[in-house]
Amino acid sequence: MTENVVVLGSGYAGAGAIKSLESELGNDADITWVSNVDYHLVLHESHRCIRDPSIQEKVTIPVDDIKSPSTRFVQGEVVDIETEDRTIELDDDSTIDYDYLLVAIGSQTAFFGIDGLEEYSHTLKSLDDAMGIHQDVKEAARAASQSDPAQVVVGGAGLSGIQTAGEIAGFREDHRAPIDIHLVEGLDEIFPGNDPEVQAKLRKLLEERDVNIMTGEFIGEVDEETIYVGDETELDYDVLIWTGGITGRDAVRDVDLEKDDRNHRIHTEMNFQTEDERVFAIGDCALIDQPGENPAPPTAEAAWEAADHIGKNMARQMRGQPLDDWTFESKGTAISVGEDAVAHDVTQFPMSLIPGDTFGGFMARNLKKAIAARWINSITGPGRAAKAWPDM
Repeated sequence: MTENVVVLGSGYAGAGAIKSLESELGNDADITWVSNVDYHLVLHESHRCIRDPSIQEKVTIPVDDIKSPSTRFVQGEVVDIETEDRTIELDDDSTIDYDYLLVAIGSQTAFFGIDGLEEYSHTLKSLDDAMGIHQDVKEAARAASQSDPAQVVVGGAGLSGIQTAGEIAGFREDHRAPIDIHLVEGLDEIFPGNDPEVQAKLRKLLEERDVNIMTGEFIGEVDEETIYVGDETELDYDVLIWTGGITGRDAVRDVDLEKDDRNHRIHTEMNFQTEDERVFAIGDCALIDQPGENPAPPTAEAAWEAADHIGKNMARQMRGQPLDDWTFESKGTAISVGEDAVAHDVTQFPMSLIPGDTFGGFMARNLKKAIAARWINSITGPGRAAKAWPDM
């Protein structure tokens, strides 16, 4: 009997998994791919649309350009997963049965109970989010003047926050727009937990672009006009973007699988298998065991590396074979600040070409492009990757 394999999500984990499963399973299974949108979003480049919305054509890839014709695609929002009955419920009340399931539906933004934050802020988890930020920044700039500039605040100075601030600075430069940009981070340094050298280089690039960096105090409350930072600072704003953390999606909150009590992300073994031997999970929705104390990081790189391996392990499970453990090994980090970039701890190029552990300039910019092009090529081919290159 042909097994029904269902994949939830079209992010890095889901799109990569479709390619991996099709390669490993061939005609041995019927594959159904479920997503709330009919495209894959190159999320780590979606911030480019804040500056130039036409780039959406480069960072969205239709599912039909990724999957084989034999893979069935269903567009819909997953609202429930019933592991006992092996069914998926969608928001139109339809259901999909599965024999084996891969949960790869990503994450949603965490607001940490901060009063007013969810109500008044933009997030950056989708194409619509990026386009909404572009529109509101543009409208705020139109209503402002050089003597009374628009106030744009980015909360959270991790990867997304830094890149968002850089794109808004680029928009300001392109349009000579009257905008003040503030980057607020509750911890003591931007890009928290990372090497001080890369933190310093990122800070320098942001400050050169006149981004006001505020660290060391957390946002405590937000209302319609003001952000309250720490005990004493009040920051009036016109546009607020929040990039400060992730949590599990609503669809997995009640699923009968072992999850983190606080963020509802699903626990898996190093082989991506949950406590239910027919259910696997990868990407941001999963906490994948790794050697040491920490799970695999919730990054695009980790998601697509896991996706490369998931097809083999799900095929092995279906055939009654032992599963392979996976260990994430980062190939380095590249972070854009507008048209510039900083790269750190890169291992995927010959060391003779790398100017130290942390570097910027031409090589960092082109490394950032190469990472995006490599991913796009892996799921669609070189033509689309080459077309996207100039805007990455």
